[in-house]
Amino acid sequence: MSKAGTAAGSDAWRFPNQATSPGSSLYYAVRFAPRALRDLLAALSGWRHQVQAILDDVSDPGVARLKLDWWRNEIRHTLGGAPGHPLSRLLAAELARQQQPPELPASAFLGIADRVDQELRRRRPADDAALAAADREDMGALFELLTRAHGREDTATIAASRHLGAWCAGVRRVRDAGLLLRRERTVLPSDRLARAGLGHEALATAQHRHRLQELLAPVAEQLRVDTPPGRELTALPRALRIQQAIHVALLDELLCSNLAVGDQRIGLTPLRKLWIAFVTN
Repeated sequence: MSKAGTAAGSDAWRFPNQATSPGSSLYYAVRFAPRALRDLLAALSGWRHQVQAILDDVSDPGVARLKLDWWRNEIRHTLGGAPGHPLSRLLAAELARQQQPPELPASAFLGIADRVDQELRRRRPADDAALAAADREDMGALFELLTRAHGREDTATIAASRHLGAWCAGVRRVRDAGLLLRRERTVLPSDRLARAGLGHEALATAQHRHRLQELLAPVAEQLRVDTPPGRELTALPRALRIQQAIHVALLDELLCSNLAVGDQRIGLTPLRKLWIAFVTN
């Protein structure tokens, strides 16, 4: 590919891109971040987007794992100074452009890839603790990377970003539960389903889908109880505080709907997300 072609491909991953498209919660989080960081934050979000897309875009499990391994190798090459994919080239360029380039650990990227691998292999989290740990390795890792991109690297702040990411992932899973079931993805840990006399595959059938609301109710209530308190968020970048505020409002909306998510996707309007982002300091 020519240099011009590569540059054009990389430009497609600048803000806003597929992962930070207008109307999405990540769009407003990045939109209110410092201008100099927006393309870097969009590229980091784009990396997770590309890896997650393997679950839906590749039907053959063997091919999917090969593609996942390619992305694992690509992030190692990128952090080593030899990016190949247009997204990786943008990520490397934006890191180099920062006055004090942040340290982005390969383990955070690889944790995101490992969670996709677990889904591909249908290895379901056994209980709530295992599911929360999985979320910390996925969206929690993305939130860590977004935090590090802002130059925040102390242990407590990184832990808070991981915790917040995992909590937001839990809210999203409730919102997307019906869609996830249809795609044979994890919705609830195995022990909750076992207590209900079900398995993941059984819950997805027409015979048992009506039980989804009943099973999600205690999960959503626990998410409300576990909402990260404000004192944990003060050190986090505004982009992450915006994510928290949007997901708090989303959880309220889901509860008001009685968790009727089996056949519809309940969400916030772009205007409401914009207002939440605007008033979040």
